[in-house]
Amino acid sequence: MHEFEDPNRWNAAAKHYRQSAHPFTAHFAEAALARVPLTPDSQVLDVATGTGALALAAARTGARVMATDFSAGMVACVASVGLDNVDARVMDGQALDLPDASFDAVFSIFGVIMFPNWRKGLREMQRVTRPGGYGIVATWREQGAATFLLLGNIRRKLFPERSSMAMPEAVQALGEPQDFNNELVLAGYRDPVIESVTYDYQLDVAALDEPDTLFGMSPDWVSLSDSDKAAVIAEVRQMAGDQLFIAIPSTALIAVAKR
Repeated sequence: MHEFEDPNRWNAAAKHYRQSAHPFTAHFAEAALARVPLTPDSQVLDVATGTGALALAAARTGARVMATDFSAGMVACVASVGLDNVDARVMDGQALDLPDASFDAVFSIFGVIMFPNWRKGLREMQRVTRPGGYGIVATWREQGAATFLLLGNIRRKLFPERSSMAMPEAVQALGEPQDFNNELVLAGYRDPVIESVTYDYQLDVAALDEPDTLFGMSPDWVSLSDSDKAAVIAEVRQMAGDQLFIAIPSTALIAVAKR
């Protein structure tokens, strides 16, 4: 099983994810929300919600939001916020236990792209979107983002003879706008509009004191020996110099399509 497909791994990472990744992915969630008209009457679904960057932002518009994820740990993080208009449930995004055509807007911000059967995930999103409603999907460009992007670049510099671990299949398949467009149409959506959005991930250099927490979700990190890991940390520290943070520009594609 790929690390991204193991709910136990996400359960264990949930609290750290909320602290480290959530504030970063929230920028892209807000960018996605800005592209779709929501009202307090809107019914919104967030597929593979993680710790709820999109779901909680959508709830602030007054919309009714259902947040789903296969990780009970992630769902617990969302539920702990205690918003009356957010219903957080453990659910497999590849087989949503939800009726057809029941949501005005269905989002997945860096979620469905992690699924083993991501095409089925897209079809499930389309199935539960009301006619005239919106499907909104965010994916990374092919090399990933944040610590994944940094680590991949450093591996290629320090160990050029080794191949990096592949990103999830969907990240590779949807990394170009035309390919992304085609897959959304195949899933049953129409008229996709795809835009490139970039934000800086601010890597806290102090976090290098616990590198397994910082890089541990990446297969590129897990595969390294202890001496290789030490070389990577030394490289990052050299990059940082006297800086407390390293800015890592990370680019996503955000697609908005109609049902």
